[in-house]
Amino acid sequence: MEKRTLGSTGLEVSALGFGGGPVGFLGTEQNRVAEILNFLLENGVNFIDTAAGYPGSEEAIGNAVGHRRDEFVLVSKCGQAFDDLEGEAWSATVISQTVDRALRRLKTDHLDVMLLHSCDQEVLEKGEAVAALIKARDAGKIRHVGYSGDNEAAVYAAGLEAVDVIETSVNICDQANIDMLLPEAVKRDIGIIVKRPVANAAWMGVGEQPGFYANYTTTYAERFISMGITAGDLGFDDDAAWPEIALRFTLSQPGVTTAIVGTTNPSNAARNIAATAKGALPDATIAKIRTAFSNAESAAADQWVGQR
Repeated sequence: MEKRTLGSTGLEVSALGFGGGPVGFLGTEQNRVAEILNFLLENGVNFIDTAAGYPGSEEAIGNAVGHRRDEFVLVSKCGQAFDDLEGEAWSATVISQTVDRALRRLKTDHLDVMLLHSCDQEVLEKGEAVAALIKARDAGKIRHVGYSGDNEAAVYAAGLEAVDVIETSVNICDQANIDMLLPEAVKRDIGIIVKRPVANAAWMGVGEQPGFYANYTTTYAERFISMGITAGDLGFDDDAAWPEIALRFTLSQPGVTTAIVGTTNPSNAARNIAATAKGALPDATIAKIRTAFSNAESAAADQWVGQR
């Protein structure tokens, strides 16, 4: 498994990472979570991403691989208010309590990165949320401060001295951050985690994905249809190749460190590992996907912004 340096953090992480959203939202059985995570760790994937807002995900990950903590880089997200915690959303109080709760749930004494989970730029400008993470970093509870989001807010976050890592959307149907954010990330040595790198299987169409993906699936599926591109146009045999095409497209973008794929199926995890091992797509293939996106966006009524 290829390893990449996560910006200025110095952390060496696998190009393919694990996204903990689905195992939480879909209520995946603990044995299945353990099976997937142990399989990934044994095959070179050393990056695990979760969030306080993914119901049950932190607990499931902690129970599955907490005993292997020294084998992977661990990221979670915070900022929202919760019934069992004090404080309003994005307050120092709720962030501090969320960090402490994450440590208990994930069975660890530190997180490698804690991200503010898709707050607006106004929250970043206010400074309280970022300051709360700096305090947690200085206390040794987290190693690095980060932000999860897109578009102008993500670019603003990249300019903050405390921010070392940004998680953002980059995929065949979501290319705004390739031009808007990634060049700034490279310039400032910001580690980039990519969410939704396979575009929620947009080629499958609307209604074919589990419920919590519904909004993203609709947007991406509509964009994919508008792009009017086939696997054959890109030199692949049939549409069965789209998961590989999509993942390799994302990992081919300059500035991307790791792409997190959430799965509840061990066989899908194995296919993602195999696709990652094939490396970057040819430049000509990338150019065709970029052109298809650009042409379709130009014909659309609205700009295709990054999806939160």
